[in-house]
Amino acid sequence: MTAVFALATSLLWGLADFGGGLLTRRIPALTVVVVSQTIAAVVLGAIVIATGGWSEAGAQLWFAVAAGVVGPVAMLCFYRALALGPMGVVSPLGSLGVAVPVGVGLMIGERPGLLQIAGILVAVAGVVLAGGPQLRGAPVQRQAILLTLVAAFGFGAVMALIAESSTTLTGLFLALFVQRVTNVVVGGAALYASVRRGAPALPEEGGMGVIRASLPALAFVGLADVAANGSYALAAQQGPVTVAAVLASLYPVITALAARGFLDERLRAVQAAGAALALFGTVLLAAG
Repeated sequence: MTAVFALATSLLWGLADFGGGLLTRRIPALTVVVVSQTIAAVVLGAIVIATGGWSEAGAQLWFAVAAGVVGPVAMLCFYRALALGPMGVVSPLGSLGVAVPVGVGLMIGERPGLLQIAGILVAVAGVVLAGGPQLRGAPVQRQAILLTLVAAFGFGAVMALIAESSTTLTGLFLALFVQRVTNVVVGGAALYASVRRGAPALPEEGGMGVIRASLPALAFVGLADVAANGSYALAAQQGPVTVAAVLASLYPVITALAARGFLDERLRAVQAAGAALALFGTVLLAAG
C-alpha cells in the first residue's frame, strides 16, 4: 500500500502544481495560495467536525503547525526563484527536497535493499531530468540558486513534518486542517505585506470577477494539495519513508505530462528520458 498511496500523492501534487501554474498566469500567486488553501481549510473543518477529529488534538499537531509555516515560505521562495530564472535550472533543483524525508528515514533506521537503492537513484535522476534541466544558456543568478535550495528544503521538510503529525485517520484530518489554517495565516500575512508594498492582490483585468470564475479551479488546487499531503502521510505510515518519499516526489513528471496532454506542450528529449527513468525507478522500488 505504500507504493499506491505514494504514487497517488505524486499524481495529486502534479495536477495541483499544473492547475496552480495555470491560475498564476491570471491571478497573483499569493492570492492563489490564500484562496485555494482557505477553501481547503473550510472543507477540512467540516470533515473534522463530522468525524470528531478534535478528540485527537495533542502535541503532534505542532508538526502540522510547522508544516503550515514552512510550506508557504517554501512556495514563495520557489515562485521568486522562477521569476529570476531560468526555469530550466530552478524546476529540477526544486525536486531535490526529496533528500529531506529520505534522510529522515535513514536516520530512524530504515535500510533499503540494493534494488530499492537503485530505484531511488534512478527515480530521483528521472525527476530532475523531467524538469527539463537547462545545461547551457543564460547565466544563473546566485540568488535564484539559493532561493531554490531553500524552497527544496522546505518542500522536503513539509513531507517529513506532515508524516509525523498524526497516527490515526481522524487525527490526520485534524492535522491537515491545522496545517491549512496555518497556511492561510502565513500566506495572508505575506499577501497583506505584498499589497502594502504596492503589489496587486487581484488580477489587473477582471478583478474579483476573475476570482469568482476561477473558484472551481482554485478549489481543485487546494483540495488536491490536501489530498496529496494526506496520502503521503498514509504512505509513510504504511511502509518505509525512503520509498514513500521518492515515489511521492515523481510529481514533476505528472506536471510535465499534464502540460503535454492539456496544453499540447511538446516534451523536450531530456524530459521524455527523465519520465522514462522515473517510471523505471518506480518499477525497481516496487520490485524491491
